[in-house]
Amino acid sequence: MTTYLLAGGGTAGHVNPLLAVADSLRERDPECTVLVLGTKEGLEARLVPERGYDLLIVDKVPFPRRPNKQALAFPGRFRKAIAQVRAHIREHRVDVVVGFGGYASAPAYLAARREHVPFVVHEANAKPGLANVLGARRAAGIGVAFEGTPLKGAEVVGMPLRREIVDLDRAATRSEAAAYFDLDATRPVLLVFGGSLGAQRLNEALADSWGDVLAAGWQLLHVTGERSELKDPEVPGYAVRRYVDRMDLAFALADLIVSRAGSATVSEVSALGIPAVYVPYAVGNGEQRLNAASAVAAGAAILLDDGGFTGDTVRDVIVPLLTDTARSDRMAAAAQHVGTRTGTENVIAMIDRALRPAN
Repeated sequence: MTTYLLAGGGTAGHVNPLLAVADSLRERDPECTVLVLGTKEGLEARLVPERGYDLLIVDKVPFPRRPNKQALAFPGRFRKAIAQVRAHIREHRVDVVVGFGGYASAPAYLAARREHVPFVVHEANAKPGLANVLGARRAAGIGVAFEGTPLKGAEVVGMPLRREIVDLDRAATRSEAAAYFDLDATRPVLLVFGGSLGAQRLNEALADSWGDVLAAGWQLLHVTGERSELKDPEVPGYAVRRYVDRMDLAFALADLIVSRAGSATVSEVSALGIPAVYVPYAVGNGEQRLNAASAVAAGAAILLDDGGFTGDTVRDVIVPLLTDTARSDRMAAAAQHVGTRTGTENVIAMIDRALRPAN
């Protein structure tokens, strides 16, 4: 019986692919043991137990970015975190460690190496995080979601996706989706969203231009985010939702998407073959722009700058795209070849290869 330790957390971008792999491992072999390593502070502290997995705790030890008291304390705290993971590995007789980035992954990689346990790295972003850069140097396998991710020896495996996305039949679900959002299944739909909290730039632009989208003959499904105070004009063909817990239905209905370019978003949209306009979030280290690069290069998406995205942008760039059937058809055709729905299986195949020398 194999014991897997999956390490990662902090954000949904780390937790969701981890859980997708965990679920598939358990489904493939109900007798195996799947454990998750995370911190008390991260999103995993809630989501992992809810999914029915044991969460093993490691201290959260951020990498120091500047010389200060935290930097001086870092070596000792990091050694303690490694020791915590080594104890978990020995106690549970872990056979393989799989890291998805985040605070839990860096000590997991070093602990696995010192315990002579093989480990695998999965990087969800086109620009890798520090933990995975560290782990990739000695990993038995390195999987990345996007072509061009700068990790030596990496294999493009795609993103482990939620089951409802992997199994989605968009055409067969379109009528159900239209009824769910009170829209017309026979007319095209522009889906706009910016994540669970929303994207103020996108919301403001659409508040100024939704009438132009409808005038072009399209319907609009606008997921504004839970913190949004955008008013719903309550007009036919314009569905405003602050939050949607059935994004699979939103994707089933979408003929074109305008969104941020987080790794999960780009991976899901690409896997479903939906053409997109990405407006990368400007804050951070530029990873969102890089996440979208392969879809843009393939002709399945276009990229617009956040700083200049306004109602005029919608009118000048997006509305002409809506009315250019030939161009949108080319984007849709290109989108069919960009993503993959087999990210989970590809990661598990990499884990199996890592285990072979030990078995």
